[in-house]
Amino acid sequence: MLVADVDRYISLRQALGFKLRDISRTLRAFARFAADRGDTHVRASTAVDWATQAISPHARHVRLQNVVHLARFLRAENPAHEVPHNVFHASMRRPLPYIYAPEEVAQLIRAANGLRETYPLRHLVYATMLGLIASTGLRLSEALDLRLHDMLPGGVLQIRRTKFGKSRLVQLHPTAVNALAQYLEARRGLAVADDHVFLSAGSKRIASSTVHYTFGRIRQLSGIAPTRRRAPRIHDLRHTFATRALEACATHHEAVGRHFVALATYLGHKDITNTYWYLEATPELMSKIAAAAEALIAGEAA
Repeated sequence: MLVADVDRYISLRQALGFKLRDISRTLRAFARFAADRGDTHVRASTAVDWATQAISPHARHVRLQNVVHLARFLRAENPAHEVPHNVFHASMRRPLPYIYAPEEVAQLIRAANGLRETYPLRHLVYATMLGLIASTGLRLSEALDLRLHDMLPGGVLQIRRTKFGKSRLVQLHPTAVNALAQYLEARRGLAVADDHVFLSAGSKRIASSTVHYTFGRIRQLSGIAPTRRRAPRIHDLRHTFATRALEACATHHEAVGRHFVALATYLGHKDITNTYWYLEATPELMSKIAAAAEALIAGEAA
């Protein structure tokens, strides 16, 4: 019964435009856990016990919060469902990103090209994907969701209904256009029906978990930050792109404002405050902008 309730909840929210790829997997796991206990409705104690199995306090908070939303939805129809209190603390501070040096990005791509060819074009798939994310700041999910018809004339990518249900156009640098064209030429030699740009061993869209696992191997092969407590992630390529773009920003205040708005649009940020976060996350960048602001104020006061 609870499994059916979860499926109905997920279907309704997806019909409203939410993707819920990870949340749906999480809630179905909770429903199975509850069913194994014999629960037919959401029980607060079961939800807490299930969330406790997550590996970190933040993950436990997220797990339980997902059940809280589900329980509120179900309780509106049936008061037998209990709405848990989220007893796990959520860390509100985002971890600082790892900003790759240009030579480190090149090392990652070389390491990807050195992957074992466990299926056709595996090394090209990962080398091209990493290069594309590094040169555009795409989210991993956006790169994985790309389809052949999203490659538009003039070196433009069409990014469809992404994290916040927004679509946008992304202009590629000529070097990225050339690298992607070389990859697509090799891809055309595969006899596959799936039209995703980047393909798995099963000739379908690659699962994000597979990419994260493979990226761990690529990072090891590249030798980047081997002793760092928090290993650099593939998502840090997006952070690196944003940081480098802001570093290139002109220092007068009109240009800074325009640059932030343009970058927020290019990255697909829902709120420009997400773009401003890169100032806090990168102390060197913050100091440069602060110095420019002080110079600007001093000039206006003179």
